[in-house]
Amino acid sequence: MTNDVQLSIVIPAYQEAENLRLLLPRLVNTLTGLNITHEILVVDTNPPKDETPLVCQAWPVRHILRQGGECYGDAVRTGIAMASGEKILFMDADGSHSPEFIPSMWQYAREYDVVIASRYAHGGDTENPWCLIVMSRMLNIVYAVVLGLKCRDVSNSFKLYGGDILRSLQLRCRHFDIVEELLVMASAKSPKLSILEIPYIFKKRLLGETKRNLVVFMISFLATLAKLFWRRITA
Repeated sequence: MTNDVQLSIVIPAYQEAENLRLLLPRLVNTLTGLNITHEILVVDTNPPKDETPLVCQAWPVRHILRQGGECYGDAVRTGIAMASGEKILFMDADGSHSPEFIPSMWQYAREYDVVIASRYAHGGDTENPWCLIVMSRMLNIVYAVVLGLKCRDVSNSFKLYGGDILRSLQLRCRHFDIVEELLVMASAKSPKLSILEIPYIFKKRLLGETKRNLVVFMISFLATLAKLFWRRITA
């Protein structure tokens, strides 16, 4: 499709006003320096639960309310539906994804369908405790092998996609498993999907506590794996 907006940044946010105060000025500055047409979408809860709308008013940002429910998956679907960019990049609102890394991803936007800021590409890393790193690596290996994905870092959300690819998908996952679903369904729909992983060091969240529940994630892992495997082979 022909589009005047080259890049849409989609940021799902759940009570992240204090982190957004720190993140948005860095993001605006980075995108201004990149010198491309862009938009920033902060996808908030409906109704908002903190001062996120007020924070967004101070910057050239579209503050939108998630539709269809309160879950992370609803925020992702809303962001895709509202984004008008030729490319769509997802970022977490907690500061673990550095705006300053976006130019490193954007330089490959024309060559690849998906560009991943990867913890597990050579040179990548994460500031998490070693036990979480080991567990995450194992889970990502299982995801990649079972779901037939040609990448090492399946489960992180800091990815740049072709906008038309995302708009063509039927996404059903409600929670953080939509991160894997995006890649699985895009790969199923486009068998020749080109993916590039570039090394990135994940940061700790700036302020507040994570919304991800590790115990819940572990319990739901096998169910998510089975569900996405079935969706892939029946797509």
